[in-house]
Amino acid sequence: MFKQNILPAIRLTLFCAVFFSGFYTLFIFGIAQAAPNNGKGEIIEHDGKKYYANVGQKFDKDKYFWSRPSAVDYNAAGAGGSNKGPSNPDYLKDVKGRIENFMKHDPGVQKSEIPSDIVTASGSGLDPNISVQAAKVQAQRIADIRKIDISKVNSLIEKNIESPLLGMFGTEKINVLKLNIALDGLELKVKSGKLKVRSY
Repeated sequence: MFKQNILPAIRLTLFCAVFFSGFYTLFIFGIAQAAPNNGKGEIIEHDGKKYYANVGQKFDKDKYFWSRPSAVDYNAAGAGGSNKGPSNPDYLKDVKGRIENFMKHDPGVQKSEIPSDIVTASGSGLDPNISVQAAKVQAQRIADIRKIDISKVNSLIEKNIESPLLGMFGTEKINVLKLNIALDGLELKVKSGKLKVRSY
C-alpha cells in the first residue's frame, strides 16, 4: 500500500515542488530578461511622472479619452474583477449607470454606438487598452472641448491603433495612456503651430 500509492505521491509532490518552484521559475525569469525593459513593462515618462503603459490608468476628464472601467479603481496592488455575472442586478445597475453617464458627457452618441468595453470592467480591472470604436465615439467630445478639428482627432486615433499579434491573435486595440499623451501633444501643436506630434 505504502509503496504502491503513498510513495509515488510523495515523489510526484517533491518533483513538482522542485520543477515549478525552481526550474520553471528560472525559465520564465530568463525569458523576461530577454524582453524589453527586462520584463518590467513599458515605462513612459510624461510631465515629470512615470507610468506603466501596460497597466490601466484612470482617465475620466472630458478632455481625455476615457479608460475602461475598473472594479478595483485601477489599483495594481489589488487587481481583479467584480465577480458579478451578467444577470446580477447590481452589475446591470452599474453598467446602466455607466451608459447613462457616458451619454450625458457624449450627447451626440446613440446608445447602440457605445461599445461594451467602455462600460464594463475587465477581469483584471487594469486593462490599459480600449477598442477602436470606444475611442471613436469619444472623438467629438474631445474635439469640441479642446477646440481641435475632429479630423485631426480621428487621425490621431488611427495612428495609435495596435494591430493583433502576428495579425491573427486578438483584436485591434488602442493604449489609452499613449493616446492621451499624444492628444496633449496634438493640442500643443494646434495652439503653437510649431510643435511636432510625437508618436508614442
